[in-house]
Amino acid sequence: MICLAGPCPQGPPLRSALGFPQTPGQPPRGQHLRVDAFGYRPGDAKVAVVREPLVGYDVPDPFTPGGLLEVRREQDNSLAFHGPCSLWRSGVTHIQSGDRCWSFDFSSLTERGRFYVLDPATGEGSEVFEIRPGIYRPVLRAALRMFTHQRCGTPKAAPFIRDRWTDDACHLGPGQDLECRSILDPSNSRTERDLSGGWHDAGDYNKYVNYADEAVHGVLDAFEVAPHLWSDAMGLPESGNGVPDVLDEVAWELEWLLKMQGPTGAVAHKLSVTDWSGTSPPSTDPGPRYYAPDTASATISCCGAFAHAAIVFSAQGDPTAQTFGAQLQQAALDAWAWLDANPGLIPSYYNNQGFSSVACEDSPYGQDMNRMRAAAYLFELTGDVVYRDWVDQSHTRAHLFQWGWVSPWEDVAQSGLLRYAIHPGATASVSGAILTAYRDEVSGVDHLGHFQAVDDPYRAYLADGDHSWGSNRTKALQGEIFIRMNTLGLDPGQAPLYRAAARGYLHYVHGVNPVGLCFLTHMDTQGADCSVRETYHRWFADGTIWDRAGPDIGPPPGFLVGGVNPKFMPDGSYNGPPLVPPLNQPILKSFKDWNTDWPENSWEVTECHIPYQAAYLRLLAGCMR
Repeated sequence: MICLAGPCPQGPPLRSALGFPQTPGQPPRGQHLRVDAFGYRPGDAKVAVVREPLVGYDVPDPFTPGGLLEVRREQDNSLAFHGPCSLWRSGVTHIQSGDRCWSFDFSSLTERGRFYVLDPATGEGSEVFEIRPGIYRPVLRAALRMFTHQRCGTPKAAPFIRDRWTDDACHLGPGQDLECRSILDPSNSRTERDLSGGWHDAGDYNKYVNYADEAVHGVLDAFEVAPHLWSDAMGLPESGNGVPDVLDEVAWELEWLLKMQGPTGAVAHKLSVTDWSGTSPPSTDPGPRYYAPDTASATISCCGAFAHAAIVFSAQGDPTAQTFGAQLQQAALDAWAWLDANPGLIPSYYNNQGFSSVACEDSPYGQDMNRMRAAAYLFELTGDVVYRDWVDQSHTRAHLFQWGWVSPWEDVAQSGLLRYAIHPGATASVSGAILTAYRDEVSGVDHLGHFQAVDDPYRAYLADGDHSWGSNRTKALQGEIFIRMNTLGLDPGQAPLYRAAARGYLHYVHGVNPVGLCFLTHMDTQGADCSVRETYHRWFADGTIWDRAGPDIGPPPGFLVGGVNPKFMPDGSYNGPPLVPPLNQPILKSFKDWNTDWPENSWEVTECHIPYQAAYLRLLAGCMR
């Protein structure tokens, strides 16, 4: 039986489906108890969600828990904790999920071990989870290594890649990345450039600068928020070189971005096939690839990413890293100089001539805010007042000031403003205005207020309209908003609330959600029995041996999929059975664990994407600090 979303209502959980035995004496695992699939650290809040589905694909399924729930030890099924469950809002239906919900708080259980929640009145149990200090470290490693699997132009080879996901170097054939030509003059061999390397962007094998910069910033943020988490022994080809592996991984992308920058300082917009082709595995993909012309938006993106990375690499003790930091600093300065010399191109809009793939262009507002962020990093990097003045003169154009709005959709502006505001050389009045505006909004009803009021029984509140394509990234960025309140010390009296609020979004991704899935692929080996089994990806495509997670292959561990998408629609040519779910569902049930290509268009729900992955990595690191 193929599950529509999460464990099948009348079928086994993923662990059983993959062939792993359930411990004798444990109760059957059903659809009504939600916990973090990996577990919890001893001192963290631990809240299970109990649910009765009333609307959506999983009804009818009547369920009423008993008054007391238990936490039992997996080893011998002995009692570790018991306590009451609390009905959410007198039993009204939670509209976003279509569920009636209860909560079961077992935060006071700090014993280390493996456990499950049991409802003794119904005999139903939850997935097994673990309580221990380092519970998320293997998850962090798997999530980082997603980028390693996305590397282009290099072998994915043992021992760094497990045998089932090894592959030869990709996209180095005729007309590909070593001899990539301009899309505007493809017959001219003089336009050839070596643009090999970098990460594949998503489920396709293309590479886009305006997506890459968000991935770079996110991975760098994940390092900076908790440097102690990142070792030099995480199983990368560069492990043991004296540099934290997370920086080795992001360097792979930065080296490609440096190739995309020309001698003038301007940056080519993207590298892509002209159509939607791609074969599995990547090493077999023969399609010719082309680069787009230089654009202001790509140059702005690289300017900020180079400056941010220059700060981080220059601060490392390794001389090679410091040299790379100096190279990145010069590249950032060259990009800024080109932007200054070509003001008529800002903002501009790339017309995508010659390509069918996404244009990946930033809006005029997006370009403005991205350049402001670049100025903030350049000011920190160089101390030059030119960049300080740029932020001072442009910060009021941010929606933080225009609308009084702190939003997960505004991460570019907010991250730049806050980076500037904490710099000791920032203009005091501007710094104060930024920090005050951010603190007042996040501590108010639109953010912390939703958490305090438990407006979402699954504890990962987003407004209805904020759930769309890539909602898991949006959830992660919302969690980051709360993390920043603590990393910046903006409201220390309520630090525990911000910490708990941020972790709610992490637990949502890990399985505390209506569909009962951990939204990371194939994480059963890390303890997430009910992780997603498919992702839309050319390599792990429908019908290949990497299609669906099982005892043999499937996609690699740790790829974050897009998530629920109430705006999903198949192509108009689709005439098969109704795709329910994700169609015609409450918002938080608009998900299906599948990867079928056009015309079903599963990419709107289950595609991976390097900015998604970076946002999750940053959330995870922030919650582990």
